[in-house]
Amino acid sequence: MSKQFITGNQAVIEATKTIGANCFCGYPITPSTEILEEWAKLHDLKPDKYKMIQSEDETSAGFNVIGAVLAGAKAFTATAGPGHILMQDPLAMAEAMRLPFVVIVMQRGGPSTGTVIYSQQEVTLACYGGNGEGLRIVYSIASSQEAYDYTIKAFQSSWKYRFPTIVLGDGYLSKMRQSVKITKTNQFARSTKLLGDNNKINNLRNCYNFEAELASKLNKDIEEYNKFSPKIVESQFNHVKGAEILLVAHGMVYQAARLAVDLLKKDGKKVGLFRPITLRPFDYTALSRMSASYKKIIILESSDGHFERLVKAGYYGTTKIETYKKPVEPISVEEIIRLIS
Repeated sequence: MSKQFITGNQAVIEATKTIGANCFCGYPITPSTEILEEWAKLHDLKPDKYKMIQSEDETSAGFNVIGAVLAGAKAFTATAGPGHILMQDPLAMAEAMRLPFVVIVMQRGGPSTGTVIYSQQEVTLACYGGNGEGLRIVYSIASSQEAYDYTIKAFQSSWKYRFPTIVLGDGYLSKMRQSVKITKTNQFARSTKLLGDNNKINNLRNCYNFEAELASKLNKDIEEYNKFSPKIVESQFNHVKGAEILLVAHGMVYQAARLAVDLLKKDGKKVGLFRPITLRPFDYTALSRMSASYKKIIILESSDGHFERLVKAGYYGTTKIETYKKPVEPISVEEIIRLIS
């Protein structure tokens, strides 16, 4: 094990090296561009080990990933904002054909070009984008260390369960430098030639003649997704014992909420914190099971209801819910303390 003082984007690259990724397909877009740039450096040093395709846009990048994966490569991509929108077409194909597909998304402010800095406006797009049922795995990360850890986990999950997997960060996290533990793993994502070889050809289907045909395939995929979801779902609780108010936050907003709750706890305030790490699937059971003990739940987010809708979609408790929204702007520790006080 070693430690490096690196950005979130650099942590992603270190993780792909750890897990044995060998191909990157992408198009530069801030704030995820450094992922492409850092991989390009690897490619220049060892072009046979670290293959690379810089495509004409994000749609092409996504389909390049699919082609590489079908040929047996352990490929991935990275994008943000408008590029994330364009990435939905290949993501939907990967979902339809049950292909391992890893994409790192560093959110930026929208709509459209907006800013290149920060937001939490791509939650809905990550979880339910495309013309499908949202059969994806979405990890919401909150530090450079998590950028490393969950990029590794994304490869493992995507290749094991054969669904698209998204690591969802943001512009702040992508540029922020922190100490990151670089480890070794013996749980490498196994890659095979999904189309087969000269001895055996595998035909993968993406087009159906009748509704009943597609429904049969889709219902099977939904059943399998729901079956493995309990093995994938992750969440965290902070200071929830004896709490009367529960904050709910993810990503970088969680970091501010965590510090705020620590300070409020020292001041005698009865405040706890729930953080979903997987936004898809979401840990509704953990949130709903404990909600009866709280007088109020407050959702915190840097968007106008993306996270709120996700939380409420499967929440089955009766506790009153409020939402503090700041689209495209960060939420500070001081704001959260004032909100509670």
